Amino acid sequence: MTAFTVRIPPVSTALDTALQHKIDTKTKPLGALGRLEALALQIGRVQQSLTPRLSQPQVVVFAGDHGIALEGVSAYPQDVTWQMVMNFLGGGAAVNVLARDQGLAVQVVDAGVNHDFGEVPGLVHAKIAPGTANSAVQPAMTSEQAVAALERGRALMREAREQGCNVVAFGEMGIANTSAASLLLHKLAEVPLDVATGRGTGVDEAGLQRKQAVLARAAARTGALREQPLQALAEYGGFEIAMMAGAMLGAAEAGMLVLVDGFITSSAMLVASRLAPEVLGYAVFAHQSAERGHQAMLQAMQAQPLMMLDLRLGEGTGAVLAYSLVRAAVAFLNEMASFESAGVSNKD
Repeated sequence: MTAFTVRIPPVSTALDTALQHKIDTKTKPLGALGRLEALALQIGRVQQSLTPRLSQPQVVVFAGDHGIALEGVSAYPQDVTWQMVMNFLGGGAAVNVLARDQGLAVQVVDAGVNHDFGEVPGLVHAKIAPGTANSAVQPAMTSEQAVAALERGRALMREAREQGCNVVAFGEMGIANTSAASLLLHKLAEVPLDVATGRGTGVDEAGLQRKQAVLARAAARTGALREQPLQALAEYGGFEIAMMAGAMLGAAEAGMLVLVDGFITSSAMLVASRLAPEVLGYAVFAHQSAERGHQAMLQAMQAQPLMMLDLRLGEGTGAVLAYSLVRAAVAFLNEMASFESAGVSNKD
């Protein structure tokens, strides 16, 4: 197994007392802004600042195809992956609309789509291979490919940070990638497959039973992998999941705030957190999706999502929506008056 090492500094708590005092002395009852207060504290920790700023925000959508799609685990054909990539580049997908509304740039990465895009403008060409192998019968990728994807993701975030970005939302596109995410959840958190496996793109009851049978066959190929995240990634992950996990690690290394979307994106964070647990200190979990297994995925990381909107689209849509709450947390921390500055009597 090819080695992969990463060292992420834990978020510092050195400013916690000052940050909490600043939050508590705003013109409001203690704790009255609820989760926004915890979010403001986390952002201050990540940036090590009492006056954090959000700079050059972007959403990065990683795309890849999955060999396990050949087993009929999705309601949609594999060609939808590359067709949706073109939709992203054309600005017509849900994530594009929401990102425009929130002021985020959209970057689209070909991590391993089974399509030749040529020199299409605007696409980040980072293809490891044209899709993974069928994990129901063999490893999805080699360990060398897994490490290459992780490293490419890290490099993308170094580039983003050098260009001034300090907050990044993550999204994905890949037909059959809920199968990959379910298998990663099963292997890394030992969640039963019937809990980890949902309808994905919307398979019917017969399709769900077929999907569960395929994933059971895939899972039976390997033994316990709870303590072997890199092997689990190689056996069952997708190139978009692997590259996204590397990007999450790279963003944390660079001191960036990481906005995690739904089930697939959370599976990348699950892999990342097993490789370097400190990455969780930089992560904001946007929402709990309607996909079966996402609640268990979040619980495996002791993560508390900001929203519950019954989303199950992916693309980074939930993470982009959560950016509005990040902006709100920074705004109240920086702009809301204190009791002293406003001349308002405190309860004491």
